[in-house]
Amino acid sequence: MTMHPPGATTPLTAHPESWMLDLVADVRGVRHAVVLSSDGLVKVRTDSTDPDTADKVAAACAGLVALGLSMGREFGESDTLRQVVVEFDGGFLFVRGAGDGSRLAVVTRAGVDPGLVAQQMQAQVLQIGERTLGTKPVGR
Repeated sequence: MTMHPPGATTPLTAHPESWMLDLVADVRGVRHAVVLSSDGLVKVRTDSTDPDTADKVAAACAGLVALGLSMGREFGESDTLRQVVVEFDGGFLFVRGAGDGSRLAVVTRAGVDPGLVAQQMQAQVLQIGERTLGTKPVGR
């Protein structure tokens, strides 16, 4: 493990497909944007999101999605999950489908316009295509 002196920043490595998230990443107040697979693995992350943070976001979102799906089966009309929004002191977490079980997760600062973030997330998925962001089914 590399140690850094207090106040030093860890150099970020560019993710080769980070361009896919530019539309949502450019919204004022967005801190992190990650596409995760259905099993909680990072598929794409913004360049400003370090790999460890992306892994934490993806793992947390996988758990939230599983909870949401369970709630939908129990109390809704299907096991389709449209979105998860969590508000916490200092910001929000937004999670929505990105095709074939993949999810787009966005972490923001406080004071963002939640409607704008949700709109840009939807536009991002549509612009790139749910198929491009989607997880390929096992065995295909």
